[in-house]
Amino acid sequence: MFKDELTVRVKGGNGGHGVVAFIREPRKPKGGPAGGDGGKGGDVIIEADENYNTLYHLTHNLKWAAQSGEQGGGMNCSGKGGRDLVLRVPVGTIIRDVEKRAVLKDLEKHGERIILCRGGKGGKGNQHFATPTRQVPRIQTDGQFGEERHVRFELKLVADVGLVGMPNAGKSTLLSRLSAARPKIANYPFTTIIPNLGFLKLDDATSCVIADLPGLIEGAHQGKGLGDQFLRHTERTRIIVHLVDVSPEALKPPAEAYALIRTELESYSKTLGTKPEIVIATKCDLTGAKKGTKELQKACGSKPLEVSAVTGKGLKELVQAIFARLADRG
Repeated sequence: MFKDELTVRVKGGNGGHGVVAFIREPRKPKGGPAGGDGGKGGDVIIEADENYNTLYHLTHNLKWAAQSGEQGGGMNCSGKGGRDLVLRVPVGTIIRDVEKRAVLKDLEKHGERIILCRGGKGGKGNQHFATPTRQVPRIQTDGQFGEERHVRFELKLVADVGLVGMPNAGKSTLLSRLSAARPKIANYPFTTIIPNLGFLKLDDATSCVIADLPGLIEGAHQGKGLGDQFLRHTERTRIIVHLVDVSPEALKPPAEAYALIRTELESYSKTLGTKPEIVIATKCDLTGAKKGTKELQKACGSKPLEVSAVTGKGLKELVQAIFARLADRG
């Protein structure tokens, strides 16, 4: 199940307490202080892992805590430190502090990590408090509490190319033809309710990640339809491939559909509005599509690529255009 937002509480482990103890051996019946220190509490660490593409594996527990340190022992033995808790999240996860309303970290690379909550220091045993004038100290300190935070994880998928368009524009079908991804495909709006990722190859040395994002409707940037919960995934893409259904059965006329999606992208983010865009006219195999293609060309100000995922028309040209544009972007 896809999950791209999650709010949890995380806490570092508490430090173990120091102890009061004395040496009691046959030859040392009144030995000196020998109370050990408490162990340090474990840290809570968040690590980006490319093997995950959802936060769903963390939803079964909304409170995460590292292990606390153990209490010290006699004979100057220190308590065992608590184990660190490592929570793995998808690459592209943003971590926010809910109370401070601040971004703590944007995990953009595999293996990148942050210590979110440090464990408490262990307390000191009475061995540390012996002095020439206080040879039998009965003093120790307690371990410190671990740090605690209320945090929010927000996932923005990391993809080179984002497919956008009205519902039923043919994004999922196109993704299935360009890559080995197998998204759900059907002839009704909102077939895609979660983003799908595919791997697109030009040759053995050149490839990219392409994302099929759920269909947008008017007011999506305000949360209507599937809303801005998926628009944010487009922010990390390097280029946008804008699909417009030019067939007579389209939900909206091509010019209107193109203008609507452009408005939603620009309203959501200025960055999105300025991203490089490849406009393609989809379902060009259907009767009457030529008229829709001409309308789209007028609306976008340039000749769109004519594509049919069913017949394969224009797919080779689209792949070449995608990698050419990516090369321009560095």
